[in-house]
Amino acid sequence: MGLLERFINADCASCWSDADTVRPGAGELALDWIVPGGRGDDAPLSAAASRDATARLEALRRPAPARSGYARHKLRPPRMQLRVAQGLPVGDYIGASIELRAAGAGPWQAWLLLVETIPAGSEGTPVARNLVRNALQHTWNGKKTLSKEEQKRLFESRPMNIHEGANAARLRVVGWVEDARGRIVAAAQSQCRQER
Repeated sequence: MGLLERFINADCASCWSDADTVRPGAGELALDWIVPGGRGDDAPLSAAASRDATARLEALRRPAPARSGYARHKLRPPRMQLRVAQGLPVGDYIGASIELRAAGAGPWQAWLLLVETIPAGSEGTPVARNLVRNALQHTWNGKKTLSKEEQKRLFESRPMNIHEGANAARLRVVGWVEDARGRIVAAAQSQCRQER
């Protein structure tokens, strides 16, 4: 599995509907981040913009795109067993978790995303999108001495806020773990419930 991360500046309304949007290759999962623009709340895509997108660009050591940009990542060895899960929406929150098995001491950087799956041809997009609605970044840093049992299973569970305007029926979670060099060593996704 590989990841394609697409970044759209919230100032660029036409970028969302661009027919030349970069598409995922075989075995790649596309994720869409809306980066806050210079126009703030007046930006055309500001309702979907997220500070999490800025944090992700910082982690990648990339500047915010003037219009749009992307990054591709291949899964690197060692491939470990990663599991992500989500609960049912309760109010404005949904429970989500990420679990890494047979991890060793790390350090590991975990990313857990709440995404809204938007089909191609709806909401003005010509391509299917997994719009990032919320993100959790967690470090299993290896500074704490772990028991043998803890080294077999690293786990984090949190309630995640459902972004205003998101369709809860199209929400799911995607997660990955990076090593100390920023290489993705494990990735997983939950299944999206069918919209009714």
